[in-house]
Amino acid sequence: MLANEFSTSSRKNVLIVGGGSAGLATALMLAKRGWTEITVLEKRPAADYYEPDKSFNYQIDGRGQKLTDFLGLTQQLAEISVPNTEFYLTQIKADGSRKTSKLPIVDPNRKTAYWLPRRAFVLLLYQEIQRNWQNQITVLFDTRCDRIDKTAADQLKIVANAENGRVIEFEPYLLVGCDGVNSIVRNALQEWDKSDRFEMKRFPSHSSGLRYKVLSLPPRFPLDANGEERAVSDMAYAIRGSFRDRLRSLSLGLLPLKNPNEPRTANIITRPNHEIWKLKSGKEVCDFLEKAFPQLPVRQILSPEECDRFAKSEGGYFPEPQYCSGLYFLPRQARADKDRSTAGIVLLGDAIHCFPPDIGQGVNSVLEDVCVLNEALSQSNDDLSHALPLYESLRFHDVKALIRLAQTAFPWQYNQDALGKWLWGINFFLRLALSRLLPFGFSPPAFFLIQNHRLSYREIWVMAQRTTRTLYALSLILICVFWALVFRTVNI
Repeated sequence: MLANEFSTSSRKNVLIVGGGSAGLATALMLAKRGWTEITVLEKRPAADYYEPDKSFNYQIDGRGQKLTDFLGLTQQLAEISVPNTEFYLTQIKADGSRKTSKLPIVDPNRKTAYWLPRRAFVLLLYQEIQRNWQNQITVLFDTRCDRIDKTAADQLKIVANAENGRVIEFEPYLLVGCDGVNSIVRNALQEWDKSDRFEMKRFPSHSSGLRYKVLSLPPRFPLDANGEERAVSDMAYAIRGSFRDRLRSLSLGLLPLKNPNEPRTANIITRPNHEIWKLKSGKEVCDFLEKAFPQLPVRQILSPEECDRFAKSEGGYFPEPQYCSGLYFLPRQARADKDRSTAGIVLLGDAIHCFPPDIGQGVNSVLEDVCVLNEALSQSNDDLSHALPLYESLRFHDVKALIRLAQTAFPWQYNQDALGKWLWGINFFLRLALSRLLPFGFSPPAFFLIQNHRLSYREIWVMAQRTTRTLYALSLILICVFWALVFRTVNI
């Protein structure tokens, strides 16, 4: 697959930029379809590389399991995860009081979802490649895509930098962009294409702009000063702080892990002007957290090194919901020879849709992208000149609906505004009550509908909008009736 060996034969010579969930899942899907010479470029040094501020937890639901079912990995996924049917949450208040409850399953008939760390899921995919697909898939870690060019003959030339400064060139038949919201692949397409197809369209959200940092905690960290009670790996925790003012109020959120020896991660999510962002030294961090969480033996849990790391970390921001309308690019037209089809470029995952984590669909939407691409390839006999436009037509309306759902479905869960959360809650429970009383006229809240993997994002958005229009019409009728009664009373 080097620059001097370019093949136009179908099902050969694939370059995937990005070796996270999207990239490795796409590689496995293509290999299972019979594609060969698949190379994945990943800038991180290993599949299970631990990055504290990017140590997200995934919930792989029925939507994401469509792909793990296809790859035969769902059973392995279940073995390394905590199922949502066994999701227990312990709330620990500032005074030390605790309450453990099992979170209700809104739809008992939905497919069991599984909680696991991001790196555990990426490692699961990589280990499957190592076991069964090494002859077809090569993963290059510590390798960064630097440049994407089109030759005069409309062939693709990609330059990558590997470890030790080694330069590698590729001329792939299929280029796959799975390299995130700042995708170098999409940026190249934006330069080549003179329209706005590959420009991200951004939308407001009440959770966009919130800042987050992650504290790395040891396994089985103590929950009291005597060390008599320790954190349980498969238990979720919500640890409430003692401060009540908005600029200092803080909570620690910990999601469950199957592996009891794995470090725990505590998510801290706040407004950008929170005091936590002004702390510049490990000592300041430790002092602040000790005051904020008097119920925890903070100095026993957090080492000076972790406090220093946390203080120096920039953390991150929740992005605006955004998507692009272009999901593929064909540099040249299909040849008349039916045994050959044009080379092509396709985008998946955060390269085409990105949003805050409110609705838990980040990884699931990524894996569904891969499933839709697989469907398009199946319907087109792997002819890229037909498969890639079909992929876009099958997926685009769902991508657009997904971003609208990310805007509205559950943006107030971070306690960023009490009034906003209260108003949103009224709307939420009104829809829930009406859907149970009058199911023929009202749909449940979108956040509930998303749990049903049999519904597409587009179908969910249509149902939510239909209920919104019905509520507006009902409100207008009630207002008219009210004023009619007022008018009648005045005339009497």
